[in-house]
Amino acid sequence: MTFTKTTEQSSKYEHLEKMTVEELLFNINQEDQTVPFAVEKALPQIEKLVTEIVSKMKSGGRLFYIGAGTSGRLGIVDASECPPTFGVPFDLVNGIIAGGDKAIRRAVENAEDDSKQAWIDLQEHNISENDVVIGIAASGTTPYVIGGLEVCNQKNISTGSISCNAGSPLSQTAKFPIEVIVGPEFVTGSSRMKAGTAQKLVLNMISTATMIQLGKVKGNKMVDMQLSNKKLVDRGVKMIQAEIPVTYEQAEELLKTQGSVRKAVDFYSTKQ
Repeated sequence: MTFTKTTEQSSKYEHLEKMTVEELLFNINQEDQTVPFAVEKALPQIEKLVTEIVSKMKSGGRLFYIGAGTSGRLGIVDASECPPTFGVPFDLVNGIIAGGDKAIRRAVENAEDDSKQAWIDLQEHNISENDVVIGIAASGTTPYVIGGLEVCNQKNISTGSISCNAGSPLSQTAKFPIEVIVGPEFVTGSSRMKAGTAQKLVLNMISTATMIQLGKVKGNKMVDMQLSNKKLVDRGVKMIQAEIPVTYEQAEELLKTQGSVRKAVDFYSTKQ
């Protein structure tokens, strides 16, 4: 199969600088609307990877995202949101970016071109066969990401990938590849746009579906969420009230003493 970077192909829009603000926004939105349909086509691939992650986590494994630039930042965002949303340990889902934490805010020159550094970074987390490593790269060609997955494969560590070009080197490296083909960007080559949106949607699916399968959601509620601000405490109180016959004040006290919605409801039930 001939590999073509459709993410690098010329935009179908010309003379962007001559467009009005209204025209720019309309056309960007038109392109953005195509992304969910591209993700839909990849659902069977996403299902296979999520199934693998759930199996590994039920055996004590963890999930790692590795990427560079926008892709690396998106992995970090998804990983960092899992503990407050689902009440899981901070090191269950991990985001690693080429160039280290300083690359979250500023680009680190040539970091993505080092094919050996990802494995070095993963070793700092005592990576093992119980874990799953997902490489994220819109182009599907980033050496940092591909090099990391190659070593993981050698070490019998499950590997997945999220990319936006068909038949990329990254997809050929990963055991569970996901390809979301979004086509040329509105601004030629700016893969932080449609490709970034596609990656974010897939990451949402992976982490959310995994956590639900692990029992971190009850009904449709985040019963294990961290109570880190007043809004979340209020939400938790109302969730408790929806489950058991208590006043707002009683639910608030239960939440305070038990620490989570799930524990509050379970505690109340055992006392009845």
